[in-house]
Amino acid sequence: MSALLTLFLFGNGFIVGTTINSYEAGYPKPEKYDIGIVLGGFSGLNKRNNEITFNGASDRLFQALSLYKKGRIKQILISSGSANLIDDQIKEADLAVNYLKIIGIPDSAILIENQSRNTIENARYSLALINKTNPKAKILVITSAWHIPRAKLIFGRLTKQKLEYYPTNFSGSTAFEPGDFIIPNVSALGAWERLFKEWIGLVADHLRT
Repeated sequence: MSALLTLFLFGNGFIVGTTINSYEAGYPKPEKYDIGIVLGGFSGLNKRNNEITFNGASDRLFQALSLYKKGRIKQILISSGSANLIDDQIKEADLAVNYLKIIGIPDSAILIENQSRNTIENARYSLALINKTNPKAKILVITSAWHIPRAKLIFGRLTKQKLEYYPTNFSGSTAFEPGDFIIPNVSALGAWERLFKEWIGLVADHLRT
């Protein structure tokens, strides 16, 4: 009985959808920013053609492009090195910058930080770069909606400047099908796994000095 109850709770699309939806950040007020920091984790290397390949978090980059085209950010700062402990030669930021140039984004609109391996280093290295090049810049951090609470905590500890955060690739749901209420869904289990990992990371970052 307990196993069935667990399956119902953690496989229920409505429960996980509303839980994540309540946790994810909303959109900031429409303003203009000098720099949009795009946090990494949205792409990798396609070894078949040695070009960039995008994953489920690619909305981070595409929303940054949309904001740039709309005139809401002047520059796009790609922040991501390599999370591979064995082969750290391929930097995600380098792949992304090459892509931006291919689609016609001018060099003057691109900033690159290719040494970070996690969100803490994203914040530390990006802010250091901005402090050197444009210390009075108005900054927008662009990342997945479910990742914003953690990003806010980390960036907030490293700067006194007020930053804004732009959510992308929402995982929560605002509309549901009848089956979401009663039929267990494997994708719901995956959503819980992602959320639990983020909560664990958030607690760990709270405990760090």
